[in-house]
Order: sequence, then C-alpha cells, then structure tokens
Amino acid sequence: MFRYISILVIIFVLFSHTNAEAQTEKSNKFKIARLKYSGGGDWYNDPTAEVNMMEYLKKNTTIDVDIPKFYTADVSTNEIFSYPFITITGHGNIQFSINEIIRLRKYCEGGGFIYADDDYGMDEAFRREIKKIFPDTELKELPFNHKIYNSHYIFPSGLPKIHEHDGKPPQGFGIFINGRLCVYYTYETNLLDGWADPGEHNDPPEKREESLKMGTNIIVYALTN
Repeated sequence: MFRYISILVIIFVLFSHTNAEAQTEKSNKFKIARLKYSGGGDWYNDPTAEVNMMEYLKKNTTIDVDIPKFYTADVSTNEIFSYPFITITGHGNIQFSINEIIRLRKYCEGGGFIYADDDYGMDEAFRREIKKIFPDTELKELPFNHKIYNSHYIFPSGLPKIHEHDGKPPQGFGIFINGRLCVYYTYETNLLDGWADPGEHNDPPEKREESLKMGTNIIVYALTN
C-alpha cells in the first residue's frame, strides 16, 4: 500500500512539474524570436540584439515583455506560431522549402509579423525568397508619413542610418495582406547591429539609441495594427 501511494505521489509531482513547464511555454508575454533558416546565411549573428531590444521595451513601453533572452524559431517546424514577432537577418543566402514557404505565409495570414533586416549581403536572397511566399504581392517602400515611423517615437525622415554599407539612403519596405502590414524589410541601415551589445560593432551611443527607438516603433506598430 505504501509503495502504491509513493508511486502516485511521484506521478503527481511529475505531472505538476510538466504542467507548470507547459504553462510557462504558453506564456502570453511578448517575446521576439530569430528565424532559423537554411541556405548558408548566418541567421544566428548578433544574438544579443533581440535581448537588448526586449530590455529596452521593458524600460520604455508598457508592453508585457517576457524574460529577455535569445529565442529562436526553426522555420522547418511550427515553432514560429508560438511568437507574434519574428526577425530575419544575416549576411548571405536564404533558402525556404515549399513547406516552409507555406508555413510562413500561413503565419503572416494568421496575424504574425516578420521583421527582416539586411545585415549587408542578404538583400538578393531575401527578395527572391519573399517573392516565393507572396508571388502576387510586391515589396513596397513605405512613405515617411507611415505610422511605423511615428508609432511611439517620431522619425520624420524615416529610418535612421546606422551602418554605412554602400552609402545609400536607408529604405523600409512592406508586404501587405488584406491591408495589414505583415512583413517589414529594412535595407541599408542595419538596425539589428544597433540593437546588439555596444562592443559588437562599436556603434556610437546615439546610433544605438536611434536603432532601439526605431525597433520600438516597429514592434509597437506590429502589436497595435
């Protein structure tokens, strides 16, 4: 009898622990996930970027932010559906399979938001792959008066220039589904490098602040529109 009771106690403890973990994983608090993709590009670079962005949101907004850490979502799985906001970055090639293309489109159609930032060398591959996801929709440059540039902080001239790259002016492009912006792509600015730890790229404090403020705008816009 004692052995039977002991087994029941162990089962109860294990079930309670598992249930608590499941509840934690299903937290409704906001978190950012970096998309893990195939093709050879360094999807994983600057892992401190999203951590610092989440810390900044905690201090400067009323968004209920989860524990700041480097969350990742593998595009080959359904992990992406656990996150409302996903980042894509890198310096090289991106390649999505047919199933991944379908999954990403479903993610966007279901209310998810993708923020892609060219870390210098991703532009060609990103444009090619995003066209596979949305073959009937073009990336459109957003005007400076778009709400994304004044959703929390005011950027009257659009995106701030964080890194020089080819010396071109920074540009922000969008993909819309049924009137909703679901993909935002930044080119010739590199906001995520600005989010990263100060020692990563030695960006001046004012550049990092601009980058984090613009990141806040993107996230606030994504969550309220």
